[in-house]
Amino acid sequence: MQCIINRRAEFSASHRYWLPELSELGNVQQFGKGSQFPGHGHNYVLYVSMLGDLDQYGMVLNLSDVKKVIAQEVTDHLNYAFLNEVWPEFKQTLPATEHIAKVIWQRLAPHLPLLKIQLFEHPKLWATYEGSGMEATLTVGTHFSAAHRLALPDLSYEENCEIYGKCARPNGHGHNYHLEVTVTGDIDPKTGMIVDLVALEKAVDEAVIEPFDHTFLNKDIPFFATVVPTAENIAVHISHLLQEPIRQLGAQLHRIKLIESPNNSCEILCSSVAEPVVTAANEAVLAS
Repeated sequence: MQCIINRRAEFSASHRYWLPELSELGNVQQFGKGSQFPGHGHNYVLYVSMLGDLDQYGMVLNLSDVKKVIAQEVTDHLNYAFLNEVWPEFKQTLPATEHIAKVIWQRLAPHLPLLKIQLFEHPKLWATYEGSGMEATLTVGTHFSAAHRLALPDLSYEENCEIYGKCARPNGHGHNYHLEVTVTGDIDPKTGMIVDLVALEKAVDEAVIEPFDHTFLNKDIPFFATVVPTAENIAVHISHLLQEPIRQLGAQLHRIKLIESPNNSCEILCSSVAEPVVTAANEAVLAS
């Protein structure tokens, strides 16, 4: 039987976004504060996912051996390093999160049965690489606060309560929504990025965060005048709002994850996004 195992590691390092072929103004325009000398640092968190068969000892691999491999091949080199100069790959292509994840894969692949590399630059920004050439994914996290009421206008209050429970109460209720937006594309051979991070964050802010934040979704967002704003429907609508802005940045929207509360979340794979559900025939929404 095959099993996926995961090993976590950490390293602290600095990097600088700077292309010598650009002027100082050109670098500032492209990379913002990331271009400032002498660079800036992060506490990186690395997750190495491996796939294999269980051996006679009930393990895919001895995790003590995995720990040594990750240290010898990756973290001993990168910890407390200036990434732009530590490995040849980072002199050719800037050490953006996506590119670092790809290079770590290349360093570990001869030694471990890799399935996935995830590298967190911080808790709201991470890249995933699965060995697919230059393709990777980048995820940014953000949040908004909003209220909503779950109720169908053609049903009585009692009938809505049977479907949505406390969420059908007339004056609604609120959440601090956490939103994760994942894009996919090829890593640029010079910048090491899938997409301009500042432009991506701006697109998410303009299309979603500013319109949604501190609103009563049913009343302030015209779309939800006829669509029940369940977490699922909100996520689908967000995916529709972001498809074109992200395409214009040269990437593709891959996944939307909306966390309504510590207990409730939903994910939308954007390659197969459906229309939001107008009726509640297949909803099973529990009160938070």
